[in-house]
Amino acid sequence: MARERRRRADGGGRERGAARQREVLTERVDGGEARLEPDRDRPRAWTLTLDGAPQSHVDLDDPSWLDFAYQRRLGHVVDLVAPPGRPLRVLHLGGGAFTLARYVAATRPRSTQQVVEVDAALVRLVRERLPLERGWRIRVRTGDAREVLARTPSEWADLVIADVFRGARTPAHLTSAEFLTEARRVLTADGVWAANLTDGPPLAHLRAQLATVATLFSERCVMVDPAVLRGRRFGNAVLLASCRPLPVAELTRGVATDPHPGRVLAGRELADLTGGAAPVTDADAVASPPPPPGTFD
Repeated sequence: MARERRRRADGGGRERGAARQREVLTERVDGGEARLEPDRDRPRAWTLTLDGAPQSHVDLDDPSWLDFAYQRRLGHVVDLVAPPGRPLRVLHLGGGAFTLARYVAATRPRSTQQVVEVDAALVRLVRERLPLERGWRIRVRTGDAREVLARTPSEWADLVIADVFRGARTPAHLTSAEFLTEARRVLTADGVWAANLTDGPPLAHLRAQLATVATLFSERCVMVDPAVLRGRRFGNAVLLASCRPLPVAELTRGVATDPHPGRVLAGRELADLTGGAAPVTDADAVASPPPPPGTFD
């Protein structure tokens, strides 16, 4: 679920003209109204929205291009889990337009990936309009993220990416310690968990997720826009966790040089942000907060 997008200067008149000639595609899917809108700056790129909320951006000519700020953060995570060219086993909870799966396939050939998406109609739309390249080892499974996670073999994944939204909110059953316990089981001993979260002031959902992850992973950090951190607006935070040391300094350099620079919090700063928040369990889990009116205008 995208809350931020990189702004680019106008340029490339021929590309803009080609984009104007491409039609906006609208289709009803299980989760609402899906729209594929052409990117006016990139001739074979599209933005996927659901009920007006930006979900994914895909460039069919360059799958390594990550346009949304939160997807760039997740791209940094992929780059730090393994160097370019080294295959990975990745489980994607939440499909969207398969942007991160395309990135992994393009930058780390022979990677084995599974994408889980509950919306079967959305999967059909994306497969038809934004087809995956032949030879990519990407399996797309339709189903609930937690149910598929429970059926995934132990220690299968080098990286699990959670980016699941329903009605612009993360479902409650995907926020609990019980859910994260299954994710920890699926990861290898030094595997990495990454989650795209959305929140606004007073950041209660983010703090609760930080407290929950701390019960299962010894190493944690969060990448976040400074305006979101200061409670000035609703937006994304990418939470990263592992049982191996995380390269916080390298992440910090990467996030600081993004088109939308962000901050990386770890150690004492992360503990201060978490404060006295309690871990979430299935018994008290709630969905992430809805975006305020006008967030996507």
